[in-house]
Amino acid sequence: MESHFFATLSRMKYIERWALMRSSRPENISEHSLEVAMIAHALAVIGNVRYNRAVDAEKAALIGLYHDASEIITGDMPTPVKYFNANIRNAYKDVESIANERLLSQLPEDLRPAYQDIFHPDKSGEDALLHRLVKAADKLSALIKCIEEERSGNQEFRSAKESTERSLKYMAEELPEVRDFLRDFLPSYGKTLDELT
Repeated sequence: MESHFFATLSRMKYIERWALMRSSRPENISEHSLEVAMIAHALAVIGNVRYNRAVDAEKAALIGLYHDASEIITGDMPTPVKYFNANIRNAYKDVESIANERLLSQLPEDLRPAYQDIFHPDKSGEDALLHRLVKAADKLSALIKCIEEERSGNQEFRSAKESTERSLKYMAEELPEVRDFLRDFLPSYGKTLDELT
């Protein structure tokens, strides 16, 4: 049986982020999702090692990897639009859920259960913390983009950076992993390769 699932996912590289902003370097959801996956994994590892958590770091990475896959179908909805009010936010969540189901339906039936929990993590059950870590990783990736744009001389991302920093400060109150990432890893972003090595 022919399955279009992975061919469809490969189209993530064509969906650009930050549609309402002038970027010095375009970013697509494929590269963003890789960054979110790496950061989500790191946050889970930090939580397990430093804060006695017992979360599945590999599953955090997988959820991060696929967290924006629905945008292949929906496109990237700009944050100011997506969160304009509760009605729009809830409607968009429904659209994302439908898009995820459409993607899952492209898998052979015997493989779907392995992907179900990745595309639809239990946000109130045992995966609740994983979901929060991926959400934080998504915000950290956005902050990194803002920093990179700012360091390239683009002031277009100034207010996005401020609002993202506020969100992360709030998240760090409940997730010390976020605080640690901000302190230990964020300062290196934007440095030259010579400075990093």
